[in-house]
Amino acid sequence: MVDSKNPPHLIPPHGGYRDLQSYQMAEIVYDGTVAFCDRYISKRSRTHDQMVQAARSGKQNIAEGCMASGTSKKTELKLIGVARASLEELLLDFEDYLRQKGLPLWGKEHQEARKIRGLCYRENRSYLTYRTYIEKSSPEVAANTLVCLIHQTNYLLDQQLRVLEKDFLEQGGFTERMYHTRSRVREWGKTK
Repeated sequence: MVDSKNPPHLIPPHGGYRDLQSYQMAEIVYDGTVAFCDRYISKRSRTHDQMVQAARSGKQNIAEGCMASGTSKKTELKLIGVARASLEELLLDFEDYLRQKGLPLWGKEHQEARKIRGLCYRENRSYLTYRTYIEKSSPEVAANTLVCLIHQTNYLLDQQLRVLEKDFLEQGGFTERMYHTRSRVREWGKTK
């Protein structure tokens, strides 16, 4: 049934990335990575720049993907995948740091890891929630905190990718929407 008062719209509401938990966590990872690298890795080191850029790419690609979603689900899927891949690269960098410094990588059930993972349930969590662990703790605590945060962000991105895939398979992409919307507009014109 076509609504005779309101014409169909081709481009659905999109954006809203700041409300996504994946974006919020990626922003915390970015801020934490900058602080960690400034504190523990020489600014002249290529690793410093690469880690900061990988963290930035994670955050920025989520935003860009959400903004592109109105006209291209394919682009959205691709960019969320790029964000996920960038954060996986960053995860490896933190694991390398711990290994090369002879510091332990905390397991999932490590007491401190569980405490850090639990902070994600705090209301209004932000980088400030984790700041003490990153800026005022040992390199072991700081790096493992970021490892925990990256794992949580990657989990959220994996969930987001599954939902995007399901939606794409059920609803199609922009070209299909253009055809259906054009048909509905013609039908709408007949009911005016």
